[in-house]
Amino acid sequence: MIKVLFVDDHEMVRIGVSAYLSSQPDIDVIAEADDGTQAVELALDLRPDIILMDLVMKEMDGIQATKKIIEAWPAAKIIIVTSFLDDEKVYPALEAGATSYMLKTSKASEIAKAIRSTYEGQSILEPEVTGKIMNRMRTGQNTALHEQLTEREKEILLLMAKGKSNQEIANELFIALKTVKVHVSNILGKLEVHDRTQAVIYAFQNKLVE
Repeated sequence: MIKVLFVDDHEMVRIGVSAYLSSQPDIDVIAEADDGTQAVELALDLRPDIILMDLVMKEMDGIQATKKIIEAWPAAKIIIVTSFLDDEKVYPALEAGATSYMLKTSKASEIAKAIRSTYEGQSILEPEVTGKIMNRMRTGQNTALHEQLTEREKEILLLMAKGKSNQEIANELFIALKTVKVHVSNILGKLEVHDRTQAVIYAFQNKLVE
């Protein structure tokens, strides 16, 4: 079961989405929170597999909560679920450490799919968010950064671009999962990006993969 913490200040949203998610055979909504402060406390206490995080809330907003959770627990996987697509929300949320970014207009089934994909190590972004990141990267990208990558790191970046999780990459290359994680960390550092999604976008932008 994928353990989920659902954070949203609208009770009816929580009730509706939680009911659908709980009906899934592989998802268990173990707790709910209606503000960022409570979200941080529950996340660090329960250590759920996935955190669904609203952005605009009382007490503490979703960006602050995401940042505090990631600082205390870097392995946390946080999916932003919001109505906002403006730059002041998207970039700070991703920079704070959010793994995926969804809109509340998404169907509950799409959110469930995002939960499964994020749990498997992928990043799910709304098309509009991907476009924003690509435009931002296009305005000052250092195309020489990828020249620092080793052949093995380029191979792993290609598999990342194909949507492979760390475990799938390890299985395909017949190497240890721990080794893959080290390579991924090195790739992010060399490309000067924050997460796998930005690394993949860099790869497409610089035509390292088709």
